[in-house]
Amino acid sequence: MTRVTDRTVLIVGASSGIGAEVARRLARNGNRLVITARRAPELASVAKEIRAAGSACLDIAADALDPGAASAVVAACVAEYGSVDIALLNAGQGPDMSMDQVTVADIARITALNYDVVVHYLVPLIAQMKSQRDGGLIAHTNSLAGLMGIPRQGPYSAAKAAARTLIDTARVELAPHGIRFTSVHPGFVATDRVGADGLPKPFQVSQNRAARHVVRALEREPAQAYFPWTTTTLVRTLRALPTPLSALILRKLASR
Repeated sequence: MTRVTDRTVLIVGASSGIGAEVARRLARNGNRLVITARRAPELASVAKEIRAAGSACLDIAADALDPGAASAVVAACVAEYGSVDIALLNAGQGPDMSMDQVTVADIARITALNYDVVVHYLVPLIAQMKSQRDGGLIAHTNSLAGLMGIPRQGPYSAAKAAARTLIDTARVELAPHGIRFTSVHPGFVATDRVGADGLPKPFQVSQNRAARHVVRALEREPAQAYFPWTTTTLVRTLRALPTPLSALILRKLASR
């Protein structure tokens, strides 16, 4: 396992939660960090911590929903540090959303937050890494919910599944260019954003623990990384069961 050190790392969605904690951990290893999110004050605070830990940092407030802004962030990263060695696409959101109450606009927004933002960064990153001698690593914070339809998270599950499929395809096509892809699939993570949404969260883990798993994935570069093992085992079991039985279990879990 190789530690992430002396690398240029772009982290999308780094103003709080898993992204911010991953940035703090990588800052201890003498990296060059480019962090971006919409909330400038929070982002600046994380950047200050990174510099205090001894790593260079460029913080850029940008909206990942804007493809032009995403492309500009990648360009700024290259202009400042010359390359993008690792990119972590960590933007996304999975609120409690029942299919009998959801609107078309709700689904479109969740799709944009969890799929479109990946596309907006993926395309310029591929173009940049193809020009680099050693390619690069693109990692995406996906979800165990992307492996099957989770009650009260249908639009989120669908968007994450679409992103996983797109990245799986890119992994095969771009391997000859030295571009590697890692999809990280957390279970429920206790971030501030989802703390009080009312959604049942079996085997929830802290964002610090989640960040440790993400950093380990950046070091090892597996095609797929899943955690925690408890939720991973539950999801894999449900996928293997006959559909009527898995549906019954999911309904009971969602009603808690």
